[in-house]
Amino acid sequence: MAHNRHAFFDFVRTRLFKGRLVTGQVEGLTAILDGWRERGGQDEHPPLAYVLATAFHETAATMQPVRETLAASDRSAIARLDAAFAAGRLGSVKTPYWRPDADGKSWLGRGLVQLTHRRNYEAMSNVTGIDLVADPCRAMEMPVSVAILIEGMRRGSFTGRKLGDYFGQAGADWVGARKIINGSDRAELVARHARGFAEALQ
Repeated sequence: MAHNRHAFFDFVRTRLFKGRLVTGQVEGLTAILDGWRERGGQDEHPPLAYVLATAFHETAATMQPVRETLAASDRSAIARLDAAFAAGRLGSVKTPYWRPDADGKSWLGRGLVQLTHRRNYEAMSNVTGIDLVADPCRAMEMPVSVAILIEGMRRGSFTGRKLGDYFGQAGADWVGARKIINGSDRAELVARHARGFAEALQ
């Protein structure tokens, strides 16, 4: 993979990033590629492509850890989520999980894949070895966020579905793989991004 990176960046710049890659996007892509290689997955192009596509979708193509609503602070994200909830724009949400708890901590979405709810922060603390319950904002640190993204998708930490359920000897189920993160929400769109990343990795 390492010696093909120049070609990889050239391809995704044109195909996925509208002809321009900024520093943060290059850094984020590099961190994910390095994180995958460090975990021994260098030859598995389809699942890596899907991991990259998930980060691309979940971060609005910034490839940087972001807060839900892309807000610059927790306070701003909470205000935006409260407004959307009050306006009925969050149809699937029954409880406003982003509101600060008794300790003043918010379990809103953070990272390269939007980690929400205290139970998921607890689960990913076990996976990463970082105490995200003590400080949920650590999910915004790139190395921590890369670990959450890759290991969470490999182990099925988010929904019980994992990369191995959709990528393997039988081929690649690009659309079905969205269930690893979020049911069928934008499944076709993420699949299209993933196929683009897969071409770039070849």
